[in-house]
Amino acid sequence: MKKLIALLLAGVMVVGMAACGGNTDPGTTNAPAASTPDASNAPVSTEKRENKIVLGDLTELTGDFSGGLITNGASDMLVERLVNDYGTMVRNREGVYVKNPSVMKDWSRTDNEDGSATYTVSINEGLKFNNGDPITAADYVFPLALRCTPAAAGLKFKTATQTTLAGAAASYAGETPYVSGLRLIDDYTFSMTIVPDYAQYYYADTNAEAKPWNAEFWIGEGYGVADNGEGVCITKDGEPVVLQAADIEKHFRESLSATNGFVSAGPYQITKWDAATSQVTLDINPNYAGNFEGQKPSIQTIVIIRAEDATWSDKLKTGGMDMYAGLVDGDDINTLMDMIEGGAPFQAVQYDRAGYGKIQFLCDVGPTQFVEVRHAVAQLLNREEFVQTFCQGWGNVVNAPYATAMQMYKDSKDFLADNLNPYTYDVDAANAELDANGWNLNAEGGAWDGNGLRHKDVTDLDVNKDGCVEVGGKTLMPLRIQWYGTEKNAVTDLLSIMLVESEAVKKSGMEIVKTTGNFDGVLSAIYHEDPDGNKIPAEFGMLNLATSFTSSVYDKAFNWSDDPAYVSMGLNENYLFDMGEGGLDDLSMRMVYDVKPGDYEGYLDLWQKYIVRWNEMLPEIPLYSNICVSAVPTWVEGYEENSFWSFENAILYASIPSAQ
Repeated sequence: MKKLIALLLAGVMVVGMAACGGNTDPGTTNAPAASTPDASNAPVSTEKRENKIVLGDLTELTGDFSGGLITNGASDMLVERLVNDYGTMVRNREGVYVKNPSVMKDWSRTDNEDGSATYTVSINEGLKFNNGDPITAADYVFPLALRCTPAAAGLKFKTATQTTLAGAAASYAGETPYVSGLRLIDDYTFSMTIVPDYAQYYYADTNAEAKPWNAEFWIGEGYGVADNGEGVCITKDGEPVVLQAADIEKHFRESLSATNGFVSAGPYQITKWDAATSQVTLDINPNYAGNFEGQKPSIQTIVIIRAEDATWSDKLKTGGMDMYAGLVDGDDINTLMDMIEGGAPFQAVQYDRAGYGKIQFLCDVGPTQFVEVRHAVAQLLNREEFVQTFCQGWGNVVNAPYATAMQMYKDSKDFLADNLNPYTYDVDAANAELDANGWNLNAEGGAWDGNGLRHKDVTDLDVNKDGCVEVGGKTLMPLRIQWYGTEKNAVTDLLSIMLVESEAVKKSGMEIVKTTGNFDGVLSAIYHEDPDGNKIPAEFGMLNLATSFTSSVYDKAFNWSDDPAYVSMGLNENYLFDMGEGGLDDLSMRMVYDVKPGDYEGYLDLWQKYIVRWNEMLPEIPLYSNICVSAVPTWVEGYEENSFWSFENAILYASIPSAQ
């Protein structure tokens, strides 16, 4: 079984995907929840409606609906979660992993003498893909086996399965055509053996999580899986085959662009994908057996479209879209509240967001390789003012990667208040830190006198020297940060004013150079790949986007690894290599692999140490955390969200009575 928890949490990126609430105390929120307009004042139409929702989403769809195996844009991931459910283990309303009885008949764990652990899973008979094909155990082991082939490296699968599943490393290296830790026992039973180093994982039972994929859809006609007596192998026309990326990449990417031919196993199915307009249409999958509570959707059609900052409210007013599940800033929330107060037929559904908007540093190029520069940027940005301007009373400042809904945070509020650096706006402190750490030269190599850009002598340092200048036998790095921001985005616009155009930044000898484009550019900057998957040099040291925690599971293992194999998978998205005892790599691994399941106190101790170290190294600047607000039409009933229960879950319980 795959060990994907870090990926499930680390990678869900979005450009400002929620609204805001609160003040500067990360443990409190001051959003005016009590004054939320009463949607019952809105006119109620008795007109017969089409059983359809048009959902506006701020993040642009790219068409990668593979669940983050190539990219992990938030809108794409939302579509994937709507069309691919049927996980053996799923997250409930509290974000806790539970067994899925709609899928799983039984499972058991056996601890082996060598320290490994084997999970045996039996799935229910009668499950079907949306095209009517039966779902068997082979469909559950196929995506696991695929991630362990040499093709996985070429396709840039973002997974650590190659090290956690017994026999995966040999298969990944092309040494064996099978994965010994995967076994097909019968048509509806399979097993997964986890190697000793990972078997005693704090969230160990999540190792029983798997989802089905149809092999012929994903990699071509005639492909499948079989157990050869030693393990599970990928087959072509019944014969074992060791896949290479070139063998399947074209078909794999074509599958992602499929519309009514997209084979999936969730509550909805893709019936139309329009890349030109970034719009996808989903309809109920008639073969869906229900979620873990047996719930099936009643809203027939969901259309997801791009919602622009400048036009979203007009689209709501004119019926261009029915629902907006992620308001961007406080002005937008207040606009919605004014609309409702004025009688617009919407209700505001709000809840604490499990995530935050951020500046993400890429620490493998330019000045952001240096922690003092990251500190200085934070101290030159008035986050208090940013939150008040951007969130309009619906946001609060956070100082590390946590969500206020997490139990660990609730149990650590006093500790975090005493031990985290808030990086308050302090121009003198920023300049003092730059001075003390060698950013005190001018462009000619002399002493910086307060004019022009600061430079640092990096001649003898093992750093990326792209953008440096050679002066008098020395290599000088200018304090010039390349920033990529998404266009038509309020966060980008505000950061441009508060950093790029800031006199304090300029007088501190720093220059931030802005480049804008679509969200594909953000992904290209992070993964150092162009949209076609070709490698490109590191260019940008700073990005603005956001992150969300999709469950209560908190696992950052491998996210700080310096292993080139993991880095090439996209696991270390900051390219920050904080190695050694007490470093981010050490603490993130020990937090989940040195603590036995059930030892919460041991886990909490390491979690607190990890958060403090993260705050010191500052790979990101958290900008704001929010109270999320979704605009839901009054003619939709039963729609409820919370921190870990998002649109893809809530929509299954919603209905349009006037369409019945």
